[in-house]
Amino acid sequence: MNKICLCAAFMIPAFSALCQSIPADTLHVTPQMLESINGTSQLDRFDIPYQSVVFVPKGEWIAGVSVSYSQQDANDYEFLFLDNIKGETYDFKVSPMVGYAVTNDMVVGGKFAYSRSFADLKNAELVVDADPVTSVQDLYSLGHNYYGTAYMRNYFSMGNSRRFGFFSEVQLQLGGGQKKVTSGTGTDLTGTYETNFSINAGVVPGIVIFLNNYSALETTVGILGYNYTHTKAQRNRVYDSERSRSYANFKINLFSVTFGVSFYI
Repeated sequence: MNKICLCAAFMIPAFSALCQSIPADTLHVTPQMLESINGTSQLDRFDIPYQSVVFVPKGEWIAGVSVSYSQQDANDYEFLFLDNIKGETYDFKVSPMVGYAVTNDMVVGGKFAYSRSFADLKNAELVVDADPVTSVQDLYSLGHNYYGTAYMRNYFSMGNSRRFGFFSEVQLQLGGGQKKVTSGTGTDLTGTYETNFSINAGVVPGIVIFLNNYSALETTVGILGYNYTHTKAQRNRVYDSERSRSYANFKINLFSVTFGVSFYI
């Protein structure tokens, strides 16, 4: 008990001396300090400079092309409820494009596309509980379409990279084509001839990778669009029919992913 009292008696004078050594202005705010703060002028506004990279200068021409091709061959192939599939198919599409930069990173232009599809199904059976329910034989299909597209594209950069960039493209497409489908052989041969017309409008974002100052690789994917297709059909040159189809797409469409190369002149 005596030791505690002696320690307290020794610490109180030392703490009092420490407080007296600190300047008084640091322990409280004086009226003079408030008047000085109120009289201070407003701080000047300053802006952080934003650095942007110009990918396509005004007056530059763009030309490019995208090509896709797929082929499938089947011989006694099985898929889900289909059995004994025999046949071959292929799809081919080529699309050249041209554009002109009206301002920095703003391009307007046009595209042309040609697509061709072919299918020759020799045999296919629908199987349920190991027994064939129905079958399709000697089904032949051949079609081709043409498309013309007007587009406006805006490029923008992320940071200071001159190699990688992004763009958003608004496009309006008109197209048309024809298709023939036949089934059977000999006297059992039946066929249908179709013609179609389509309108498509959408927003297509993409990524561009510049290989050098004059060439780049591009990838696009459709995320927003509206499509309308009208088809006329004639069966066995006797029966006429028509059908229309329209839909709006508000999600990423993986079937519209394209790859291509473009040249900047």
